[in-house]
Parts: sequence; structure tokens; C-alpha cells
Amino acid sequence: MIKNRNHFIKHIMKKALLGALMLLTTTTSLAWQGEVTIETPNTQLLLSAWEGGDLRQSYYGDKSATLKQLRDAGADLNFHALPAFGTVDAVQAPALQVQHMDGDLNLELYVTNYEAKDEPRAKIHVFTMQDKLMPVTVKVFYKAYKHVDVIETWTEISHQEKKAIILKRFDSGHLTLRQGDVWITHLHGNWAAESEPTMEPLTQGMKTICNTDGTRNSHLDAPELMISLDGKPQEQIGRTIGLALCWSGNFELRMNTISHKEHHVYAGIAPLSSEYVLEPKEVFQTPHLALAYSPEGLGGVSRIFHNWARKEGMFHRGMQTGDILLNSWEGIYLDITEEKIIKMMDDIAAFGGELFVMDDGWFGNKYPRKQDNSSLGDWVVDKNKLPNGIKALTDAAKQRKIKFGIWIEPEMTNTTSELYEQHPDWVLQTKGRELKQGRGGTQVVLDLTNPQVQDFVFGIVDHLMTEYPEISYIKWDANAPVQNYGSLYLPKSKQNNISIDYHRGLISTLQRIRAKYPDLVIQDCASGGGRANYGLLPYFDEFWVSDNTDALQRVYIQYGTSLFFPANAMAQHINHCPYWNTGGRVIPIKFRCDVAMSGRLGIELQPKDMTDEERKQCTTCFADYKALRPVIQTGNLYRLLSPYDRKGVASLMYVDDAQSQGVLFVYKTDNYYDQPLPRLRLAGLNSDKSYTLTERNVKIGQRPCSLNGKQFTGRFLMEVGLEIPLREDYASRVFELK
Repeated sequence: MIKNRNHFIKHIMKKALLGALMLLTTTTSLAWQGEVTIETPNTQLLLSAWEGGDLRQSYYGDKSATLKQLRDAGADLNFHALPAFGTVDAVQAPALQVQHMDGDLNLELYVTNYEAKDEPRAKIHVFTMQDKLMPVTVKVFYKAYKHVDVIETWTEISHQEKKAIILKRFDSGHLTLRQGDVWITHLHGNWAAESEPTMEPLTQGMKTICNTDGTRNSHLDAPELMISLDGKPQEQIGRTIGLALCWSGNFELRMNTISHKEHHVYAGIAPLSSEYVLEPKEVFQTPHLALAYSPEGLGGVSRIFHNWARKEGMFHRGMQTGDILLNSWEGIYLDITEEKIIKMMDDIAAFGGELFVMDDGWFGNKYPRKQDNSSLGDWVVDKNKLPNGIKALTDAAKQRKIKFGIWIEPEMTNTTSELYEQHPDWVLQTKGRELKQGRGGTQVVLDLTNPQVQDFVFGIVDHLMTEYPEISYIKWDANAPVQNYGSLYLPKSKQNNISIDYHRGLISTLQRIRAKYPDLVIQDCASGGGRANYGLLPYFDEFWVSDNTDALQRVYIQYGTSLFFPANAMAQHINHCPYWNTGGRVIPIKFRCDVAMSGRLGIELQPKDMTDEERKQCTTCFADYKALRPVIQTGNLYRLLSPYDRKGVASLMYVDDAQSQGVLFVYKTDNYYDQPLPRLRLAGLNSDKSYTLTERNVKIGQRPCSLNGKQFTGRFLMEVGLEIPLREDYASRVFELK
């Protein structure tokens, strides 16, 4: 007993001496202290740190404030930029917590260095902080773009303790906002009903938005948030902050309102089942958190994110536009044959389309893909369905002067597959526990923490592109959550690393694919819109918005999605009718075309079953869309009427940067006798210019409406507005403005 007590006393004295020496050394060699302004063209983030103190955040918004002005005005500037457990009091929740090798849970961070790196497109600010007792380093990064009003922030955590430490919480960023009439807008939903916005005030207590699906993080709740500082969110006015966590896995957004002073906003990886074991000298980087500020309401923040996405956040950056395509899924589902595929190619070419995509059902040898309960992982051509292979299809597409694409689901397998028979250890599982199986009663998720599995997934794409270099487009799907939380590859001590290392493995694999096949267009699909996030969009060209292609419901889904994502990232297809997903609803082809035209246009049906009217309308739609496509896909979005406001009409428009051309979409969402319809005021135009309206995609058999060919000043269109003729059920209009 005495021996143990003496050993304990020696340990405590040794730890205290070590801490004192570290504090003395690092404090006396402090490399930086002062104030830093992190700025974009129109916004700024004000930070400060002083000797012996941690990093402080004072202000985020436009450039109308300085720290001196804020102090003179009585503002509280004493906010931790990254509050750590052991530094902040018990009232304020931490953004960072570790468990040291001796069980200590505290971090007392102070700034030891600051440096700025000037790059062509951005300026990166790096603050280095050390713990006062233990050899733990936290670097906080801020990347301020020079051409768009976005600031990204993230952290890197490392240590030199003798054994591994546990990262218990590791948020990517934190903002402190003065308490007031502050509201949030966030997206939630489900399969076939994605991206419904909820607007609510921030009240006392903790508000948490999270997603723990494991593979997909945009169903249920999404990793984006808008914060309106001037009361209930408005589309065109009001100081608004937007944030998007650039991560494809489990996340958690928290808003903590304490007393009557401030709101604390945190964003990062969800700590549930994700306490990360960090080895000595290993560097852990959190996902980037993108921040945007605008005084122009929700729409202003949306336009900033869209601009940033096109220039930085999508793989094929810039102002590129996507092809008009026919996808085979809702036309023939798994019933693929060479004859049917070639006939569908004939149809899309006749309409004026540019790309055909063969969806699920083309593969499987021992286990042919006849239903959704087998064959995933066996990426070989089913010769019974395609006797002449994929080469015959790429040749047929070339003859018809269209491109060819193909569907894969490379992260998953079925237990009924040759892959699973050969490599049962390649799926996520816990030894000794019954394997939970998803879609079709057999679907499981491959263990992408395993480098062998990463090589296999890369090899799927590599083999397809090597054998069939004419493939120009891949639809990459992911239809299963993580149901089996265990890895036979990772050691027992690091099972908590699975949900993070899975997505690291996925991203590493995508980086390899993109490095070798930079010209390949890849769509990000995950049971519909399950992966609409900025964690994966840098490796994809677009995402599938929803498996629900019903045009009326898509008006709502696409409205919510547009809060953060640009039109050329949103794949929107004309569907067949009656439509099973909404109880057999029948919607006119004109309305279906007009809704799909507002993003990256495609078609998702069996053309041979279309009526003559539908064929003619689609041909007209495609031709008009090609003329309008640059403005729609790369223009500035203005949402004019929200379908969620229940005014019977929804409307949006796009305007080019020069304010010389625009495209206006108007949809009637309700219909009843003597219905009062709102006058539509436009936005984004030049008040001093005159604009001529031309109706596009006019309904077959009808003439353009009375507004066609009329000329108005931008001031009139924005201040007074238009009376849009919308008489019949499912009426819709598309106008070009020049």
C-alpha cells in the first residue's frame, strides 16, 4: 500500500514538473500575438489571441466593423474560437475534447504561432495552439477565398504522448452569435421526400441536428444550415449566415443558447461511435466547414454557395453544363436486354438528347442480376441479357452520335454473390454477431477501411474504363446504411474509427479514380439524394436529387435542395405517368418538362410508351433547353415564390452575370375556382435595362401567352411585376428574358 502511494505521489510530481517546463518553454518563445482579419471580397472574420491565451473569435459579417469599434460599442469580444473541454466553463459546451493516455480529459490551449499563406485563389491562415500540460497540438485553419465570399475552417490535431489518445469531440468549427431574434433554416426529409426546409427560432437550450446513417448523410437531416440574424428568414433581405459541413459521413450540428447573451453554433463529425483513437505523431484532420455571409437573405447565401461550388466545390470546376440524358431505370428497371437498350438509344437521339445511361441490371454471371437481392460485387456482363457485351452498346451510341453511361454500386455487395463467397471478410461486420442485411434481404456494405477493398472498388471503375474507354458517364449509387458496426480489418482497439475511416477510404478511392480519369463524368446517387453534400461533390459532377421524379413533389424537393446546391449539380428528370411513387398521380407532360428544365435536364421513362403529344413536347423542350442551358445551369438563382408558402404558385429564375439574359420558371401548384394568384415580381435584373420576354417550351397545340414578345424595364419587372396566365390545373410557364 505504501509503495503504491509513493509511486502515485512521484507520478503526480513528475507530471506537474513536466507541465511547468512545457509552459515555461512555450510561453517564453511565443511566436505571435495580436489581432487578425480574415477576409473575402465582401466579408470578414475577426480573430485575436494574446500571450498565454487561446484563440478568440470576435465578429463574422460584412466589413463595416473593426475590433476597436466593437469594443467602443460595448460588444463582448471574449469568445473562444474553438472552446475546449477544460478551458470553457461548464455552461458552454466544448467543441474539442480529448482523453489523454493517463485518463485526463482536459485541454488548456494557448496560441504559440500564427502564419498566413498567400495562394493564387485563397489566403490560408494557420493558428497553432498547444496544451499547457500535455504534448498535444491543435492547428486551426481558415481559408479565405479571394473571388467568392466563403471562408473554410478546419482543425488538425496531433500529439507526442507515449501512447494513443482518444479524440472524444472534434468539431470543425464554432461560431458565437449575439442572442436576438435569430432563426435557423435546415433541411430534413426521407427517401423520395428529401430536402424539406424547416424554419424555427433559436430558443434557450441545446438544438441538435444530426445524421448517423453511416454511408449517406442527406436523408433525414442534412449537414447544411442557414442562420437568419434579423428574425424570420426572408429570401431577398436580412443578414444571413450559411454553413455547410464538407463531409459525407455522420455529422452533428449544435446550437447552444445560454442565458440571454449568445448563441453558440458548432459543426463537426458526430461523436456517437466515432471517438477516434489517435496514435502518437499521427495527424487527424477534421472535415472543412464552409461559411458564407450575405445581407441579401437566404437567396444571397445560396448564390454565394452556388458560385463557390462551381469554382471550387465540384470536380469539373467552372461553368460547365451537363448533357441531356435518358436513364433506363424507370423505363425498364432490371429488365435489361440489348434490344431494349438500343431502342431507347434510338428514342433519345430522336428527341435531340445527348447521352444514354444504362442503369441497374446489366451484370452477374453465377448470380444474374434479375432482382435486387443478388450480384452486387460481380461486375461482369450478363451475356444472356447483353450477348454482344458493352462494346456493342458503346458502338451503337457512337453510331447515333450520343454518349454512353453505365450504373454501378461499388461500395456494396449482396450475400448472394461470387464476391461475398470469395471474400466474406470484406464486409463490415462484428465477428460472432448475426449479419444484418438490407435491400433485397441480402445487401451489405463493403469495409472501405480495408486497403484491399479500396483497391477492389477502384478496380471496378478502372476495369470498365480500360475495357470500354468510350464510357463517358458513370452513375455511382449507394443504397445501404451501415447496419453492421464492425471491421475485421481494424484492430479491436480501433473499432470506433470505422465511421470515419470508411469515408476516408471512400475519398481516397475517389481521388485515385479522378486522377486517372479526369474527363469521366460521375453522378453521385445514394437512394436518391442521400449524398447531396460538399464532402463528396469535389469528386462528382452532379448528384441525383431524389428517387421521386413526380413533377409536383420535385417542385418542393428541388426548391429545398437549391438552398445550397447549384443547378448544374442537380440532376432532374422527366418522369412517366401515372407515377407509382405518388399513388398514380397523372401530371401533364408540359409541367413535367418545365420542372425538369430548371436543373440538369434528363428523362426517366420508357420512350416507346409515350404518346405523340409527349414525344413532341419533349423534342420542343430539349431544343429550347439547349438554348437556355448556360443561363439555367450556371446563372445566378433567385427564388421568387416558395411552394412552401402555399400561395398556389412557385417560381424561380436565373440571371447571367451580365444581367443581359434570364430564364423565368412559374408553376401552378394548386388549382380551384376564383383562385387569387400573386403578381410575380422578378429579381436580379438591371433596373435600367429593358427586357423582352419570349415564352419557351410552349404547350403543343397552343400559341405563346399574351406576355410573349412584350418588353419591360428591369425596374418595372422587379418593382411592379407580371400577371402570369395560369388558368388550368398544373399550368406552367417558362420565359426567356433578353
